[in-house]
Amino acid sequence: MANSLIFFYFGIPEKQGSEVKERAKGEAHTTGTTEKAAMLGGGNLSRVLVSVDGSEESMKALRWALNNLKLRSPTPNSTDAPSFIVFHVQSPPSIATGLSPGAIPFGGPSDIEVPAFTAAIEAHQERITRAVLDHALGICSEFNLSSQVRTHVVVGDPKEKICEAVQDLHADVLVMGSRAFGPIKRMFLGSVSNYCAHHAPCPVIIIKENDSVNKIN
Repeated sequence: MANSLIFFYFGIPEKQGSEVKERAKGEAHTTGTTEKAAMLGGGNLSRVLVSVDGSEESMKALRWALNNLKLRSPTPNSTDAPSFIVFHVQSPPSIATGLSPGAIPFGGPSDIEVPAFTAAIEAHQERITRAVLDHALGICSEFNLSSQVRTHVVVGDPKEKICEAVQDLHADVLVMGSRAFGPIKRMFLGSVSNYCAHHAPCPVIIIKENDSVNKIN
C-alpha cells in the first residue's frame, strides 16, 4: 500500500460547504486507508455496489472490492442475502452511437457493422453490456464468490444512474474506478467518479489507475 492512491469519500452533502468536503478529501487520502478499509470490510456489509464499464480501471475496482470487502453472514430464512452488485450503465441509443459504434471490450465479437436503425443500435449496445458483464463475472469466479454476486443493468447517464442505484438498491458502499482523462476531456465531460463522490448517499471508494488490488492487511 506504500504507493497506493485509493480515495475514500463518505457522502458529504454539497450544502455542508467546501471546507468540510476538502477536509474529508484530505483525510481520505492514503493516510488512514487501512483503517477505513478495515471498517468497511469487517463483515458488516449487506450490499456492495461496484460500477463496471468497458475499462480496465473498473475491473480493477471490482478486484479490489472482492479482495478487501467482506459481506455479513446471511441470516436464517432470509430472502435477501448480502451481495456484491455488479452494476453497469448501458448507453442509450443515439445517432452518434449509430455512426460510430464502440468496440466490444474484453475480446468480444469484432464484426462491427454501422447500425442503421434504433433496434440495431440497441442490439450493439447490448453486446457491449454482455461483454462487460461476462468479463466481470469471470473475475468474480476467480474469487469463488459467484453465489454472492448479482448483476444489475440500467440505461442512461452513468453519473445519475449510479447515484440512483445506490439509493434504490440500498448499497452500503459504492466502489468504482477512475479513468485518467486529460484536462480538456475532463472539463467537458466531467468525472463520473468525482460526481458520485459528491452525490452518492453512501461511502464511495475510488480506485485510481496505479492502485494495488491486493488485500489490505
